Amino acid sequence: MDALLTKAEKKETTKVKNITGSEALLQCLVAEGVTTLFGYPGGAIMPVYDALYGYRDKLNHILVRHEQGAVHAAQGYARVSGDVGVAMATSGPGATNLITGLADALIDSTPIVCITGQVFSHLLGTDAFQEIDVVNTTNPVTKWNVQITEAKDIASSVARAFYIAKTGRPGPVLIDITKNAQNEILEEFEYTKCEGVRTYKPKPQLQLSQIEEAAELINNAKKPYLLAGQGVLLSGATQELIAFSEKTGIPVACTLLGLGSFPTDHPNYVGFLGMHGNYSPNINTNECDVLIGLGMRFDDRVTGNVAKYAKQAKVIHIEIDKAEINKIIKADVEVHADAKEALTALTEMCAPKKHWAWIDSFAKLDKLEREKIEQREFNVTGSIRMAEVIKNISELTKGKAVVVTDVGQHQMVTSRYFKYKDPRTNITSGGAGTMGFALPAAMGAKLAKPESQVVAVIGDGGFQMTAQELGTIMQYEIPVKILVLNNSFLGMVRQWQELFHQKRYSATEMTNPDFVKLAQAYNIPARRIEERTDLVPALKEFLESATSSFLEVVVGKEDNVFPMVPAGAGVSEVLLEPKN
Repeated sequence: MDALLTKAEKKETTKVKNITGSEALLQCLVAEGVTTLFGYPGGAIMPVYDALYGYRDKLNHILVRHEQGAVHAAQGYARVSGDVGVAMATSGPGATNLITGLADALIDSTPIVCITGQVFSHLLGTDAFQEIDVVNTTNPVTKWNVQITEAKDIASSVARAFYIAKTGRPGPVLIDITKNAQNEILEEFEYTKCEGVRTYKPKPQLQLSQIEEAAELINNAKKPYLLAGQGVLLSGATQELIAFSEKTGIPVACTLLGLGSFPTDHPNYVGFLGMHGNYSPNINTNECDVLIGLGMRFDDRVTGNVAKYAKQAKVIHIEIDKAEINKIIKADVEVHADAKEALTALTEMCAPKKHWAWIDSFAKLDKLEREKIEQREFNVTGSIRMAEVIKNISELTKGKAVVVTDVGQHQMVTSRYFKYKDPRTNITSGGAGTMGFALPAAMGAKLAKPESQVVAVIGDGGFQMTAQELGTIMQYEIPVKILVLNNSFLGMVRQWQELFHQKRYSATEMTNPDFVKLAQAYNIPARRIEERTDLVPALKEFLESATSSFLEVVVGKEDNVFPMVPAGAGVSEVLLEPKN
């Protein structure tokens, strides 16, 4: 393994004598700056947990209630902090319970390192108790993985894992360590951080010729339009994006994972893109003459029917992962680069401009959306609507909270109505759409940023997938705010069944337990409301609590989320209300 490391890596060295492989692993984590990790012990990882007993002053281990909770918590920690999140599990089912989170982290570019125990080396391939081929099982859902069978390879493998996880387009890495490697004694242990791996070039060199091509298109454009993705956040380019938009006058819309990369109160911000995004950003995608995709994948939830997507526009795609360029939308100008570097160079080459008439066209469409949708959302009687809840949370927190959403209608409503002001405050499962993500991810987010208000917004379906993590919140007194919007349905699936399957509600209606009693069983203050007059007082009490708190809001059972781009439709065919 050492042969894979370059000379540039021989820095920040830690040397220790006569330690076990398990203690060497923990030394590696400390050297990488890890302070918090999430895990669940078991037989094959027990030597590491035994060594961990002596590292309680350096490593804060959070015992989750399920390994999926560990990996989602590590994701939340990474997404808020920008650091590598760490999760740990035993072999067999412990390791396979990480797979959902690994897949989620891969598609959403989240830097995490997962460490799994494995049976003794001499038992590999014998179907020993709790033996599963974790490396081959996780190959499709990791950026890199490795199995360590000798203690001498721990240091170089861990160094490489952290480097790969956090560089270039970030992603998940898995390290599988056999039990004998954990037990072996290393007469001399040396740890050096990795600063390069042969054949892996995470950061492409900026090509000024590509920037010049892009600048020429932008300078001659009448209706330029920028779509900001999570790459802006990952590269730390929020200020550069603001500077670029202000100099060029270009309107900016955000993808689901790009929310927070551009302030929602900026005059050039035009909204949230996608299937349930705002009306104007979708409509004007097919009206612009130059379309700039910045740190985003042109995901199907953004493009709708690709055959009907932005055919009139010249496309500039700025992306660090070359595999994403031309994968879905053909680029007229390819800029294979880090978003921050590309924006800095592009801003310098672009001419100062204003596009007031073009931006005003978004405002006119926004007015239509408000008339058609917000009248239904906010001027209503009867059941509380999800939009009312989120709008009030946004106003009460002034858009400054870290909001962690699960997957479904509440996720789309939150993305539309929470007015994000800061980067790394929108934490959600995007590409994988993992129900059960929010509760453990919110724990991780709060532990990463204890000074921030962290609110988990969850549907009644997703909440029950990882509700056991209330036990983790109780044990470690993690003061997260847990909001469950309860419509007694798997709401998004039900909406599709209503609109496209003649209201045949097959396996989507839910009989739920008493959520308040469940939360109280975990010593978490809890309340349920059904009346609109109780909403704002309950939210204030909920948000102002010094401890964790749980609020269940009963919302309309058959409320729908609009706008909506139906399956197979183009973005300009976005609906503001159901078709008759």
